[in-house]
Amino acid sequence: MTDIAGNLRRILERIQDAAKRAGRLPDSVRLLAVTKTVSPDRIREAIACGVTHIAENRLQEALLKREALASETVAWHFIGHLQTNKAKKVVENFTCVHSVDRLDLAEALARQGANRPPLPVLIEVKLQEEQNKSGVAPGDLPALVSSVKAFQNLELRGLMAIPPPVDDPEQARPYFRRLRMLSEDLGLPELSMGMTHDFEVAVEEGATMVRIGTGLFGSRS
Repeated sequence: MTDIAGNLRRILERIQDAAKRAGRLPDSVRLLAVTKTVSPDRIREAIACGVTHIAENRLQEALLKREALASETVAWHFIGHLQTNKAKKVVENFTCVHSVDRLDLAEALARQGANRPPLPVLIEVKLQEEQNKSGVAPGDLPALVSSVKAFQNLELRGLMAIPPPVDDPEQARPYFRRLRMLSEDLGLPELSMGMTHDFEVAVEEGATMVRIGTGLFGSRS
């Protein structure tokens, strides 16, 4: 059985060390536990160990877990590609959406968020052209940022990105750095970037949220 408590402790230590190397406060970075294919019992174990933010990228799977873990006090983040016809369920069940990548999705989320507190969202950016990769192109980002900010039912917090697959985490650094520069230019404070294999580099480059699944729960079956 995976040692979730031990893994969590080591990950938090590595986040703190990376933040210190970058001259940042360790508590400026939040750990999001990515729970794709992870059972509710193991998620509950992680929560008992101190995890407070859960990230899911499959809506139907997430809804089943939300029901099973209804008694737990955690923030739920949606990080996967989202179709507009699923906007209602996402607005009803998630604390934050990291994957807004087009105007019609922002419109759908805002429409379903009527009469609710503004929904925190991040815009997903495609930093390099890749087939089947979601995200807005950097050149189209300012226009989308302006449009999303205009929706009263949405609160634009920042940017999210998934760099191309690399063997060496250092190869991801230019992508993280570019996302940080884009966020600074646009005045957006949150940066959701970095996963199990490269989160330390992401923290050094300014990540405020890192999304970690395998490092916490072990390899998916």
